[in-house]
Amino acid sequence: MPLVISASGEHGPWARRGARASDRASYSDASTIPFWLDATQRPAATAPLAGERECDLAIVGAGLAGLWAAVLAVEDEPSRDVVVVDGARIADGASGRNGGFLASSLTHGVANGMARFPEEMPTLERLGLENFAAVADAVERHGIACGFEASGDLDVAVEPHEVKWLADEAAVLRALGHEVELLDRERAWAEVHSPVFEGALWRRSGAALVDPARLAWGLARVAAEGGARLHERTRVEAIERGGAGVELRLAGGRLRARKALLASGAFPGLVGDIRRRVAPVYDYVLVTEPLTAKQREAIGWPNRQGVGDVANRFHYYRLTEDDRILWGGYDAIYHYGGGIGPRFEQREESFARLASHFFTAFPQLEGVRFTHRWGGAIDTCSRFFAFHGTALDGRAAYTVGHTGLGVGASRFGARVALDLLAGRENEATRLRAIRSKPLPFPPEPLRWGAIELTRSRLAAADRRGGRRGLWLRTLDRLGLGFDS
Repeated sequence: MPLVISASGEHGPWARRGARASDRASYSDASTIPFWLDATQRPAATAPLAGERECDLAIVGAGLAGLWAAVLAVEDEPSRDVVVVDGARIADGASGRNGGFLASSLTHGVANGMARFPEEMPTLERLGLENFAAVADAVERHGIACGFEASGDLDVAVEPHEVKWLADEAAVLRALGHEVELLDRERAWAEVHSPVFEGALWRRSGAALVDPARLAWGLARVAAEGGARLHERTRVEAIERGGAGVELRLAGGRLRARKALLASGAFPGLVGDIRRRVAPVYDYVLVTEPLTAKQREAIGWPNRQGVGDVANRFHYYRLTEDDRILWGGYDAIYHYGGGIGPRFEQREESFARLASHFFTAFPQLEGVRFTHRWGGAIDTCSRFFAFHGTALDGRAAYTVGHTGLGVGASRFGARVALDLLAGRENEATRLRAIRSKPLPFPPEPLRWGAIELTRSRLAAADRRGGRRGLWLRTLDRLGLGFDS
C-alpha cells in the first residue's frame, strides 16, 4: 500500500457540510478520462521512434514546455532538425490535466516571488507580462483554437482573515503594473453567486483561460509545420554523453543529438539535478455536466473569470466553453517514493471531498452531476516555481518544477532552456531567480515525512486563521515549502 499525505481537518466553509451519499453519487458514473483529453479534436497518435536516429536537438516531453521549446527552436533556426519524443501521448501529463488557467506570473504568484526575490520582482513581472502577450500572439497568429478567454481571474477570500491578504496582494500587484480591483462581499457576489465568498480580488491583467490540451495540440501542429518531428509512445530510459553530443537510450532504439532539452515535468528526471529537486504531487479534478440556462442564471458569473481561493489548501474553478464547471484542488497527495502512474489517478476520498465542497460553494446546484473525474501529477519543487539549468557539460538543458502554474510559464521556461543550451546571456538568464535552484528535497524516508508534516501544518494554519506555526516559519526562513 503506498503511503499518502492527507492532512486531516477542514477549515472555514468546507467544514460546515460533511460528505453525503448524494455527493458520491454525483460522480459515480463519471468518465475517468480527463475532460480536456476526452475530445474529438484529439489528433491521431504519431509513430513511435525506433531504431537508430540522429538530430540536432532532441526534446524530451511533449507537454506544453517541450512543445513551446520545439516551436521556438524551429522559429529561431528553421533549418534545425528537431525531434520531440514522449513516453505517452501529447499532453497526457500535467499539460492535459490542469485547470487551463493561463497566468503571467513566473513565480507562482507575487507573494511567493516577493518572499524569495523581491529585488527582481519588477523585472520578473514585466517579463511575465511580455511572455503572456507572446502566448496570446502565438495563439492568434497560428490559429490555435484553444478557447482563449482574456477574462482575468478572481482570488477569493472564504474566511474573514483572508480579506486583508487580498488587500495586501492588490497593493503589490498595482505597484508591479497590474490592473486589479478589490471587491467586497456584495460585489464579489455580483460576480459569482457563492455564499462562501467574503471578498475577492479581480486581476484583469495577465490572466486568461484556455483549453490546455487544445493549446498543446495546436503547438504540436505548429512545430510539425516548422519541420519538427514528433514521436509519441517513445520512452527515454537514459541520457548520456555520446561523441560530440548526447545519446538518448530509448525503449525501442537510440537517438543521437547535438543537444537535448529535458521537459519531463513530474515524471522521473533523467538527470540527478531534476530527481533531487522535483516531487510528484497528485491533484484531483471534477467537471460537471453542461449547466442549463436556469442553472447559469443561478450562479451568475457573467464575466467568466477563473477563480481560486487564497488558503493554503485551496480550490480552483472555472467555466468551460460549453458552460460546465471545472472544480479542482484542495488535496495534494504525495505517494511514498515519488510514485507516479495510472493507479494514482483515481482517489475516492479526494473526489468525495471535492463534491462536498462544490455543493457548499454552489448549494443552488444541488443535483448537478459530474461527467469527468481525474487526477494528475504536478512537478512540485521547494520554491513553487520552475527552475532551469544545464547538465552533461552543457549538452543538455532542462526546465521543470512549475508546481501547478505552468500553462503560461512553460513558454518562458522553454525560452530560458534554449538560451542556456545555446550559451546566450540575456536579461532573463542573468536573473538570480533564473540562475539559482530550489533546495533539494531530502531522500526517502525523510522526503515523505517532511512533506507529510508540512501538509498537516499548512492545514493547521488554515484552521487557525492563517497563523503559521514553528515548522512553517522555519521552512519560510530556509526558502523551503510545500503547497497544494
